[in-house]
Amino acid sequence: MLLTGGLAPGEKLKIDRLRKVLDVGASPIREALSLLVSDQLVVRHEQRGFQAALTSRENFDEILSLRSTLEGKALRKSMERATPEWIEDLVLIHHRMTRTKSEGVEAFEVEHKNFHMALIGNCNSPLLIRICDQLYDLNIRYRYIAGRSKDYKGRRVDDEHQDILNAVIAEDPSEAVRLLLLHYERTGDFLKAFIA
Repeated sequence: MLLTGGLAPGEKLKIDRLRKVLDVGASPIREALSLLVSDQLVVRHEQRGFQAALTSRENFDEILSLRSTLEGKALRKSMERATPEWIEDLVLIHHRMTRTKSEGVEAFEVEHKNFHMALIGNCNSPLLIRICDQLYDLNIRYRYIAGRSKDYKGRRVDDEHQDILNAVIAEDPSEAVRLLLLHYERTGDFLKAFIA
């Protein structure tokens, strides 16, 4: 709900309401909200409860910059350690992602994240992968906000993903990283215009 906009940025997160919506007890809700504070998706105000983290152009710029730097490095490291099995897994994950597009946004987003995390998942750096995973989640909030605009739907994201995969298969790390960063910049340009 935080990632997809079901809970709006800045919205006060009332435990009783969340308990009813999620059909779970108050204790698990409090524990989940506390964990989400460390992921920077929720803000805790002493004596006043929890609030969905705000969004801003500056926050998005920082997320985009960090993603580009860290994921570019992670993709390059993953490709240095490439194996036929890793490439095969990427092809399968990409295929699954492409097929789920017709199943709706939620199913696609799961496979979309799987694809991006698989691209960097062979880098042999668990901490780097964890940070990239968190940045992905912070970024997706902005994509869902911008996704409400019909202009965003006109992008040929499938082609961008295919081009990145093709560069990985061709064992061209410079081109793969260039295409990944271009993919993020295109998303970023649109989101910046939308946020502004």
